[in-house]
Amino acid sequence: MTGSSLSSQRFGRALLLFLAGGLHGLVGGAKLAAQEAVGNERQAPESQTTEDHTQDPSGSAQQSASTGNKQGRGSFVIAPLPISSPALGSGIVPLLAYIFPLGRGDKTSPPSVVGAVGLVTNNGSRAFALAGELYFNENTYRTTAAFARGNLNYDLYGLGAGASQPRLPLNQTGQAVFAEFLRRLGWKFFLGPRFFWGSSLITLRPTNPETVPLPPDLGLHTALTAIGFRLQRDTRLNRFYPTNGTLLDFTSDFFSQGLGSKYSFQSYKFTFNKYWSLTKHQVLAYNGFACLTGGQPPFYGNCIYGTNNELRGYIAGRYLSRYSASTQLEYRLALPKRFGLVAFGGLGEVVPGGNQPFRTNNFLPSGGGGARFELSKKYRLNLRADFAQGRDSHTWSIGVGEAF
Repeated sequence: MTGSSLSSQRFGRALLLFLAGGLHGLVGGAKLAAQEAVGNERQAPESQTTEDHTQDPSGSAQQSASTGNKQGRGSFVIAPLPISSPALGSGIVPLLAYIFPLGRGDKTSPPSVVGAVGLVTNNGSRAFALAGELYFNENTYRTTAAFARGNLNYDLYGLGAGASQPRLPLNQTGQAVFAEFLRRLGWKFFLGPRFFWGSSLITLRPTNPETVPLPPDLGLHTALTAIGFRLQRDTRLNRFYPTNGTLLDFTSDFFSQGLGSKYSFQSYKFTFNKYWSLTKHQVLAYNGFACLTGGQPPFYGNCIYGTNNELRGYIAGRYLSRYSASTQLEYRLALPKRFGLVAFGGLGEVVPGGNQPFRTNNFLPSGGGGARFELSKKYRLNLRADFAQGRDSHTWSIGVGEAF
């Protein structure tokens, strides 16, 4: 087996993936950990659970009436999650979160979340993050803040490369701060600014069996500062197991020396998901993802293939590129007794430079299948186990929630 992963997409996803990006991914993982923690409330007493209305920005009278009595109290979520990642090793991701209604009279806003998530693995990686996501004023505003600090051990393969290039074992220590403020516009769109600051130190681990060109930042303190914006529209009725609707998400981050960043570059990411309910027990899901990097980024500022489930079958961090894109389909079948099956396939591409598009050796196909078990009937939250075959590697993955 070339690679395997035991992870939870919802609880600190970026903690379990390749976190070389100046801890930028770690902060994103902390946000996801807080935002999606509501999915594991299944063991809390019924009087303490809060209903999930994140996907309905305007809210409905029926939903408000059915949950008005439940939103007066919050719920704690504790989840010690085991992991086994080719990038970071085997260990545990402990999670503690508190889900609560920010305003007692607000029957429209989804529940707010504050939480902490950590990472401890057998390859020496250690990290933690604190995050909060607040919804208020009848779901007119959403704000997110996070702080992360970590010491990560991982392998660097080189820009655009993959299995053909030798690996360079690196250690990266650092910290990061992230903040975002979104306001609801018309047609369920949310738009607002975002800010990122991070500093890190990259050193070579002593186990370097091959002569590999060293990155320019080795042994130097590096600071990255960016401002940007996010545009999002989500019409899914259930974000844990969507059966219809769409998700559109676009983020842009502008790193500038004028802001105190060592590098000046731009990062753009676009996600589009679409879901069709074929029958009562069958769903077809589509995912499209694109990443673009401009300017002169450090190696960890490029698009890191495999960190957004595009595509399964590839070890996160093996492919770095200035541009990447992927598209995939997944068929989901719900079976009796809470079980389910999925089959998926897709095609992705990494492009090291703008003058190398659509070269056949840049294409990365993937296909596979998996099983599901429904952990929570209330949220329809699944435990997933997938096997995927890529061009030059394959992965086993176990996690909470669907891949997209």
